[in-house]
Amino acid sequence: MTHYTITVPVKYDDNGTEKTAYRRVGAAFENTKRDTGETFLTIKLDFPVGATELVAFQPSTRDVTE
Repeated sequence: MTHYTITVPVKYDDNGTEKTAYRRVGAAFENTKRDTGETFLTIKLDFPVGATELVAFQPSTRDVTE
């Protein structure tokens, strides 16, 4: 089963330089409808998120516990 890590972009200032970090908030799982073969994503959040933007990345091989 293909899955993606769902993150929220967090901008911060690092000595005058604006940077962006990505905080994990959940996972999205790629599924296929049996009758039509259509692909869709199911998103499972780790906790309630009050965000206006979510960013999905393919999972990395390292363990991310943020």
